[in-house]
This record gives sequence, structure tokens and C-alpha cells, in this order.
Amino acid sequence: MSVVVTAIFVPRDGQKDDMVAAMRRGIEAVHGEDGCELYAIHDAEDGTITMIEKWTSREALAAHAEGDPVTLLNADIAELIAEPVRVTLMDAIPVGDAVRGAL
Repeated sequence: MSVVVTAIFVPRDGQKDDMVAAMRRGIEAVHGEDGCELYAIHDAEDGTITMIEKWTSREALAAHAEGDPVTLLNADIAELIAEPVRVTLMDAIPVGDAVRGAL
């Protein structure tokens, strides 16, 4: 069963655009990882950057968490992030239309 993840990144004041640019290499590397179905950042109204991820399994997610692309991403944003990333793992509860009822 796939797993969905959100990761909230809080950039230092005035550093959001720099953080987005710094995340590019890591994101592109993650897109090549086994089990990655979705790995996309979004600009949240509160000034944070929200990563929405979807992985084919918890095993694929665990491998991702230990992989070089995450190390690269973390190194690239180390000086731009104001607080630790808040990560939430979720399992889908499909309801309604099969396409629209689950991520």
C-alpha cells in the first residue's frame, strides 16, 4: 500500500526563494528513486514550503530517508531553514470516486 508524506519547511526570514532554488538538485535526484510516485513542493500561505510525497511502500520511503538525495537536499538547505522539518506520514482512506478519493 502506498504512503503519503507531508514535510513542512520553514525558511529563514527573506530566504524562501533561495530555499526553493536550493531544493532543486535534491528534488530532481529524488524523482529518480525507486518507489517515488510524487515529490513536489508547494508555496503555503503561511510562508512555509510544503512537500507532498507519495511512495509505493513504507520500505521505499525508508530507503529514501537514508539515501543520498535526502542528504544532498538537507545539505543544500542547511543555512536557509529556520527550524526542523515537520514530517507527517499518512495512509490513504479512499472514499468516493476512485480517482478523486485518494492521492
